[in-house]
Amino acid sequence: MENIVKANKLSRWYGIVMGLNNISFTIPAGLTGLVGPNGAGKSTLIKIITGQIRPSSGELRVFGERPWNNPRLLNQVGYCPEDDALPDDLQPLQWLISLGLISGLPRREVQPQCENLLNRVKLDRVHWQKRLGEYSKGMRQRVKLAQALLHQPRLLVLDEPMNGLDPMGRQEMQQILKSLAAQGTSILISSHILPELEALCQNVLILNWGRVLASGSQAELRSQLQGGAERFLVRCSDPEKLARVLFDAGLLRGFQVDDQDGGLRLRLRDPEAFHDRLPALLAEHDLALHEMRSEDRSLQNIFDRVTQP
Repeated sequence: MENIVKANKLSRWYGIVMGLNNISFTIPAGLTGLVGPNGAGKSTLIKIITGQIRPSSGELRVFGERPWNNPRLLNQVGYCPEDDALPDDLQPLQWLISLGLISGLPRREVQPQCENLLNRVKLDRVHWQKRLGEYSKGMRQRVKLAQALLHQPRLLVLDEPMNGLDPMGRQEMQQILKSLAAQGTSILISSHILPELEALCQNVLILNWGRVLASGSQAELRSQLQGGAERFLVRCSDPEKLARVLFDAGLLRGFQVDDQDGGLRLRLRDPEAFHDRLPALLAEHDLALHEMRSEDRSLQNIFDRVTQP
């Protein structure tokens, strides 16, 4: 798979503060999640990729070129920042048309293209007549995404794109991004909402203290972090009864019943034996299994394990 971003011994200082510390990595084509706690270096990396700042040492290349002071390359990169500076007095179509004309789009094509983008980001036409100052945070996120797509970039960089969206809006945003990726646009997403990144992204780059802690596909990272007792979340007809049955069978190191969501969290002695014996135990004790998933294999667990001291 083509690597669209490649960093080699990349560092960035702010005076005596280290933003990125001698990191090397690649980002392949497709959907990639950028993960890390506050102060990890995510914003610094995004600014270097989008040509806003230059490295202090080392290098980073996007599509084989350095982003700093490179308009030709940056014409292939779309950027949707966490914060916005949308003009409150304009309607969304007026704003996009203005940007399109400034960018050199033909006058005959600019309005149809802007209308198509507003439809694509699922901004209801009812709201097109409102000024941007009247928009909610979620509606402004959609306009920012349309703005970032105006020049049809090959790489789209998104910083917390789900902020301000309701659950339906988050689902729609995921569908939009998956559709863009399916059509060949590579996307780098920085977000604190790990379950959504897990469902959306094939690849993950995890930063902390300016260093790369893990990088690769989710499957590769799970494989690298195997070991120890596996943890499972189970939902069934009687969690407490199942816990007693499994414990008496010698399959558990420990368990916890979550009173709030009815889930049963298990720490297994032998995952293989657990899977072999579970169907018979459920049938023997008349228990109905509704859901079972490994918590050791979630992106949240990967993040917790690589960032722990």
